Amino acid sequence: MTLSGGHFDYARRLSEIEKLEKPAGDAGFWDDQEQAQKVLKQISEHKSWVEAYRKVETALGDMDALRELASESPDDFPAHDLDTEAAKFTQLFDDLETRAMLKDPNDSRNAIIHIHPGAGGTESADWAAMLYRMYLRWTEQRGWKTDLLDLEPSEEAGIKSAVIEVEGEFAYGYCKAETGVHRLVRISPFDANARRHTSFASVFVYPEVDEVPEIQVRPEDLRIDTFRASGAGGQHVNRTESAIRITHLPTNIVVTCQTDRSQHRNRDSAMKVLYARLYQKHLDDERARNATIENTKTDIAWGHQIRSYVFQPYQMVKDHRTGVETSSIQKVMDGDLDEFVRAFLLTGATGKYARSRQQGGQEDEEL
Repeated sequence: MTLSGGHFDYARRLSEIEKLEKPAGDAGFWDDQEQAQKVLKQISEHKSWVEAYRKVETALGDMDALRELASESPDDFPAHDLDTEAAKFTQLFDDLETRAMLKDPNDSRNAIIHIHPGAGGTESADWAAMLYRMYLRWTEQRGWKTDLLDLEPSEEAGIKSAVIEVEGEFAYGYCKAETGVHRLVRISPFDANARRHTSFASVFVYPEVDEVPEIQVRPEDLRIDTFRASGAGGQHVNRTESAIRITHLPTNIVVTCQTDRSQHRNRDSAMKVLYARLYQKHLDDERARNATIENTKTDIAWGHQIRSYVFQPYQMVKDHRTGVETSSIQKVMDGDLDEFVRAFLLTGATGKYARSRQQGGQEDEEL
C-alpha cells in the first residue's frame, strides 16, 4: 500500500513478527525480564501496524463489494450505505497514512503535556483551563489513558498550570503537534465592559522515557521541597505538606506535583516529569550541536502562536503552520483536533515545529 509518507511494507512487518516470536517461545526467554519486555513491546508494535493495514484492506473490500452491488441494481441499492462504507475506508486509510508520518524513535512513546497560561491574568488562566479540557476530550476520543500529574488552580478562575500523562499508541507522535503558543480572541467574561481580549497559553509536549544512559540524575543535584497543596482537593490534601517541588540544580528545571494525597506518589510523578524534561533538553542540545535547529528558533519562540481560536467577532480556528481552518469552534474545543494534527504531520513540519525550545526551565516568561 502506497501512502503519502512512503511505502508501508506489510510483508516486512509480518517477517519481523515471526522473527521476534521464535525466541519468545524458548524456555529461557523470561530469564531476562527486561529484555523479554522489550521484545514483547516490539512484537506488539509490529502487530498494531499489521492490524491497522488489515482493517484498511477489509474496508476497501467491503466498499468494492457494495459498489458492485450498486452497479448491478442501482434502483434497489441505498446510496447512503455506500457513502457510509466509503467514509469508513477513508477514515481508516487516513489514520494509517498519518501513522506513517511518525518516524521519530520517540513517536511511539507516551506523552507528557504541560499547559501554562501566559500574560493576561484571569483571562489567560481561564484559557489554559479550556485547553486542558480540550486535550482531555481529544485523548478520550482517541481511546488513550490519561493521568493528571499536576494541576495548580488559579485564584479567581482557570489554572496556573496542568501536567497530563497520556498513555496510548504513538501518543507522543500525535501530541507533539500541539507544542507551541495557542492564542484566544473573545469577549472576556471577566470584563465588566464586555471588551474583546486576546490571551495566550503555551503547550509543551515531552516524550515519556525510561532511564537512558545519557541522562543521569544524581541525588545531590536535586533540591526537594514539600508544601501544602493549593485549591480544592479535600482536607487531607490541603492540611498536610504532601505537595512536592523538585529543582534540578544543574539546569534549574523545576517541576511540581500536588494532585495526590500521598507525598510519595507525588514525588514519583514529579520525577517522571523531570526525567521527561531532561530527556527533551538532551534531544534539543543534540540538535543544537548538529546545527539542525537554527532555522526554527524564531518560529517556535514565545509569542509566535501556532494556532488561533477566535470566538468573536466571528468564529474560526486556524492553524498558522498548515493553513487548516474551521468555523466549527465548539467541535474543536470538544476535542476534534485530528484534522489539525494530521495536516501538521503530512506537511512534513515535524522537525520544524514538533518540540518546544524551552531554555533553562524558565516557564514564567511572558507570552
